[in-house]
Amino acid sequence: MILVHHLADSRSQRLLWLLEELGLDYTIKRYERDPATMLAPSALKQLHPLGKAPLLQDGDLVLAETGAIFEYLLDTYDTGHRLRPPAGSAERRDFTYWLHYAEGSAMPPLLLKLVFSMLPRRAPALVRPLVRSIAAKAQSSFIDPQLKTHFDFIEASLTKGGWFLGSGFSAADIMMSFPLEAAASRGHNASLYPATRHYLSAIHARPTYRRALERGGTYAYSPA
Repeated sequence: MILVHHLADSRSQRLLWLLEELGLDYTIKRYERDPATMLAPSALKQLHPLGKAPLLQDGDLVLAETGAIFEYLLDTYDTGHRLRPPAGSAERRDFTYWLHYAEGSAMPPLLLKLVFSMLPRRAPALVRPLVRSIAAKAQSSFIDPQLKTHFDFIEASLTKGGWFLGSGFSAADIMMSFPLEAAASRGHNASLYPATRHYLSAIHARPTYRRALERGGTYAYSPA
């Protein structure tokens, strides 16, 4: 039996969605964030040294990192290539790109935006004006232009057919859901692009997406 160690309001919601798309039986152990730090609870460190979610247990196997978990599940259970193109095809190369782009390229500027937006209110009162000025400069001169470059790139890709692969919906769309949902929920301009808005509406309408929400519980990044 597959067991998912699932952290509320986190990337692990994508894993539940993938399992629903694959039609696999699984159970969930849900963890709540520390209300003071909003970090994962220390209990997850008993399962993996980094103490982060998601974690997948399949028999004796324990896997961390969403991309690695996706590849394992697709290798093991997607034998009909419903959610990933066959090896050696041009679309498989595109698929692999988007699978790793989600965390390797899309998420870092979003994380920087979050960190620099939080810095002023967490700084001591005496230096808060200086920290606010430095944070604003970092966002306007570097982070925001980086975000625009990525959103422009994503929008151009989605304009070609509505999904990240030309053949239609794939697990790459599941992987890409979190950075775009996170961006939209935080008021970034990802939601201002029409093809990106259509993509978000399309994934939220999928029955498998909605079943994953029902199984996983509250997920702040989705309006569904």
